[in-house]
Amino acid sequence: MKGNEQVIAHLNELLAGELTAIDQYFIHSRIYENWGFGKLYERIAHEVMDETNHADALIKRILFLEGMPDLSQREPLNVGHSVEEMLRNDLAVELKVIQELRKVMAFCESVRDYQTREILRVMLDDTEHDHAHWLEQQLGLIGSIGLQNYLQSQM
Repeated sequence: MKGNEQVIAHLNELLAGELTAIDQYFIHSRIYENWGFGKLYERIAHEVMDETNHADALIKRILFLEGMPDLSQREPLNVGHSVEEMLRNDLAVELKVIQELRKVMAFCESVRDYQTREILRVMLDDTEHDHAHWLEQQLGLIGSIGLQNYLQSQM
């Protein structure tokens, strides 16, 4: 099925964001592991898999629309140098993804590509209610119990 070229271009932009998130989560998970924060490592390694699934869904949809997925594009990584900075940087990535997903969903609606919109809605739910929410919770915990207590709980 030949898809709308602008939809395909938007999906490739979203794909670049997902690939960036994979890379950023991957390095952060390995840093957490190296620092001995096993719980953070496990959670962020899980996020790598979730982001990979999002990228896979975008790739499949682009191919279905007879487009070519562009896996060469990435946004700049924001690798943190502390736990709190890594959590904040990851939240910034998720908030940007949420904004972009909403924008592309609205465009898909405008061109009556309801199936692509639905794929993106599922990704948005996952991003808002799982990824971003969890990161916000962690930063809230740091604010409530202090960084040292938080870090001890993540070992």
